[in-house]
Amino acid sequence: MSNKLWATITTIAVLTSTLAACQTPLKSTALNQSIEELPITLVPDIPDSDGDGVLDDRDECPETPLNVVDKLGCSMPMDLMSLITMEYRAFFAKGSSELALEYQFELDRVAMQMKKYDIATMKIDAHISEDELDQVSNSLSRDRGLMVKNYLILKHDIEPSRLSTFDCSIRAPIAPSDTEEGKSFNRRVYGLVKEPKVNAYNDLVDLASKICVEF
Repeated sequence: MSNKLWATITTIAVLTSTLAACQTPLKSTALNQSIEELPITLVPDIPDSDGDGVLDDRDECPETPLNVVDKLGCSMPMDLMSLITMEYRAFFAKGSSELALEYQFELDRVAMQMKKYDIATMKIDAHISEDELDQVSNSLSRDRGLMVKNYLILKHDIEPSRLSTFDCSIRAPIAPSDTEEGKSFNRRVYGLVKEPKVNAYNDLVDLASKICVEF
């Protein structure tokens, strides 16, 4: 074989090898880009066929609409759908019945709910700590309760007949009185908003009212 022919064959082999080496990473890059650009669709294992927010494996009542079902996906009676229970707590400085701004804001939220549920009532339990009993007037707990009640009446025009106040004095502490922190927790007003009105003395959630005096 002539030297010229051998040189031509060698040149073609080198070019072919070089071209193959250049194309391999390009194909790999294009493939990676295609994979990254593919949309990923997550399909839940358990569907919610009627769209009521309760998955089919727990939904005992199919074809019920959203927001009017219980945890089993069944429609709730209208009298239960309108029930409201809302708690309110305010804490006071020693010897004071002044309602701090943060507790006023919370009371504004209570008032909004009471206007929305216009037959809801609120029971207000007022308390003092043991170290306030001998240093202030015996009316301090009542003053705290009236502060909350009058705020709702004067600022939000809540009907007074929907508000009941109870003087608990030191009879229902929620914390030990042997520390300053415990005493500060006991200087409080606790409010419970309910609809329809529930007799406080039959309400197991609110045992404090059994030993408090309505005023």
